[in-house]
Amino acid sequence: MILFFPLCILLQLLLQASATDVNENINSSADKQWTKAVIQKKAPYWEGVAVVNGEFKTLKLTDFLGKYLVFMFYPLDFTFVCPTEILAFNDRRSEFEELNAEVVVCSVDSHFTHLAWTNTSRRDGGLGPVKIPMLSDLNRQISQDYGVYLPELGHTLRGLFIIDGRGILRQTTINDLPVGRSVDETLRLLQAFQFTDSHGEVCPANWKPGAETIIPHPIKKRSYFEKVNEDCSGN
Repeated sequence: MILFFPLCILLQLLLQASATDVNENINSSADKQWTKAVIQKKAPYWEGVAVVNGEFKTLKLTDFLGKYLVFMFYPLDFTFVCPTEILAFNDRRSEFEELNAEVVVCSVDSHFTHLAWTNTSRRDGGLGPVKIPMLSDLNRQISQDYGVYLPELGHTLRGLFIIDGRGILRQTTINDLPVGRSVDETLRLLQAFQFTDSHGEVCPANWKPGAETIIPHPIKKRSYFEKVNEDCSGN
């Protein structure tokens, strides 16, 4: 008994140490893989060199405080889906400006490559002159912070982040590589978040400006459900 008791304690301590090591490894792995971009929290800060109206300029996230920002990652310059997305957002830039919002696109290419792409005509797969800033993330830090970097490929997924005027992340969309994003849906989301910011009511599925919204109250919500279900029979 004299020997058995200390051995039990030793075994228990070894098991606890092993469990601690496993948990630390899991947490360490999660820290490396997971994103710093969390809804309702401050968007990860970034600063870098961008191509803005054909010139190099240092941009930082805080430059956009007071406005909504659509921060959009794309895989690579001189590719296939990417120019269609950038041009689609660029050509409707005025609609974002009407909502007091800006669009910034970002990839792991250098700012020199960005500039070369804007100096290539659309007919040749280039962008031509664009108004929206093109940020360089050459060291991959920004894309890692936002959880869109693919280390095995060396570039990013198609991540889109809506950040409000306080710098708070409000929405995230991440597409796999083959499929581009929708300007219409991005504008709809901006309008919905701005409506809820101003009015305190919440927006149901497929909401568009002018449609009914919901008062987030156990009793007052009924006014919405009675209107949209007035043709329904039963309970």
